Amino acid sequence: MADAAFNSDAVNMSSKKRSGSSDDQWDQFSAAKKHQVMNKTAPPHAEDPAAALANARHEFGEHGGVNMSIEASATFTVMEPETMRRMFSGELGPDRDFFIYSRHFNPTVLNLGRLMAALEGTEAAYCTASGMAAISSVLLQLCSSGGHVVASRTLYGGTHALLTHFLPRACNITTAFVDIRDHEMVRREIVEGRTKVLYFESVSNPTLTVANVPELCRIAHEKGVTVVVDNTFAPMVLSPARLGADVVVHSISKYISGGADIIAGAVCGPASLVNSMMDLHQGALMLLGPTMNPKVAFELSERLPHLALRMKEHCRRALVYATRVKKLGLKVVYPGLEDHPDHALLGSMANKDYGYGGILCVDMETEEKANRLMNHLQNSTQFGLMAVSLGYYETLMSCSGAALVVR
Repeated sequence: MADAAFNSDAVNMSSKKRSGSSDDQWDQFSAAKKHQVMNKTAPPHAEDPAAALANARHEFGEHGGVNMSIEASATFTVMEPETMRRMFSGELGPDRDFFIYSRHFNPTVLNLGRLMAALEGTEAAYCTASGMAAISSVLLQLCSSGGHVVASRTLYGGTHALLTHFLPRACNITTAFVDIRDHEMVRREIVEGRTKVLYFESVSNPTLTVANVPELCRIAHEKGVTVVVDNTFAPMVLSPARLGADVVVHSISKYISGGADIIAGAVCGPASLVNSMMDLHQGALMLLGPTMNPKVAFELSERLPHLALRMKEHCRRALVYATRVKKLGLKVVYPGLEDHPDHALLGSMANKDYGYGGILCVDMETEEKANRLMNHLQNSTQFGLMAVSLGYYETLMSCSGAALVVR
């Protein structure tokens, strides 16, 4: 069995009801040996995410194929009735090749989770049907009714709506929004004993504010608060877990997919947290069921190995575009430019040779000017496509107020 870039090969599934204490939810997870894997060794916290991916365990196909087989079954058979009882009790689980139902765990999806954990340097990961499914499941697992979140003001719109409207109405979970650059404000808004999560994006959507991950983690951990970081904008560029974050979430639909053809997400973090999220009685992932299709998981697992090459090219081109547009006299926001307020900060945290991200923002002063520029670029010069999202192999452009966001 290969040693992946995290400590656990799989996550447990237990039918035993857990108490509400965090100590129970964060119990240590022990890995089990598994057959048909390629032996490789790597340090458990390799700094280069590409090296971590390369050293992750390799799953072969059912008949020895170099690629893992797609396990498309919804349910799984056993040879003896006693085996099923032991699975229901949590004695046997996916770490030992025992599967019950694909909403719980599926071998193909589990393999993608191992790769995502290797990418982010966490013990485990669980892949979901969308990025929002990953985000909402984590917050619901970490916060009970009456809970409190401190979050960055600059967030993806869906996340902001979740925190502003849905969680207060449906779950009595409230949020204080802060300027993530103002660390004293962050410290003031954390209510000891009540605030459960500090939530922010490593590079914010769409303003490209860079969070000081190590310092924010230090502030949160001093007060016993869990740090959740959305790293959708900066896979490979930043590794928040290696910088101190407890949980990393992704919309895999973006850079990791790379083709604008898949909707998917991931939760990367301690195996104990993922286990608690899959608890049969109290797990947000288990009970809400944001299950990833194994065919999607297989497709994504084939794309992850060349993510490093794609991210480096995204970042290289973004810097070229940002430099050229700035020379035209337009106001450009891009962390790779030296006049960006977070240029030095991102450089100090970033993984070597991965650049500063693949997104830039052009301030056109008015929405009308931004729309005119997008129309000209797409329909007159055939440069870029007017569409939301990011991480596609063609340039995507969208207008956020007076700002033209180029992805």
